[in-house]
Amino acid sequence: MLQPKRLKHRKVFRRHIAPVASRGNYISFGSFGLKTEESYWLKANQIEAARKSITRYLEKGGKLWIRVFPHVPQTAKSAEVGMGGGSGPIVGFSAPVEAGRILFEIDGVDEKVAREAFRLASSKLPVKTRFIKK
Repeated sequence: MLQPKRLKHRKVFRRHIAPVASRGNYISFGSFGLKTEESYWLKANQIEAARKSITRYLEKGGKLWIRVFPHVPQTAKSAEVGMGGGSGPIVGFSAPVEAGRILFEIDGVDEKVAREAFRLASSKLPVKTRFIKK
């Protein structure tokens, strides 16, 4: 799964996610894109599951770009542990995604194939998404 090679700080505060994306909100590389309709913290395994479903549907054709990267560490305390003692160890990484952000882009396939690939991917994601084209 996606995760940074190294971190400057092992644990970080959860920051506020902007209500609307001010960057990454237009198609840069491909012809078709999958855009979010709401803000959310996407986990690395959710992004990976969506990526797998797209690549499996595309088989060998087309090119896929992933426009988000999970770089924020998420911590969790184990079950039945009392209050205090810090925030616990890192359990994974997540990406803060604002509404209007492009998650994936595809090029080299026709619109019907791209639309179906993004429909399969959006079922793996916990946010509402929209298919857009250049």
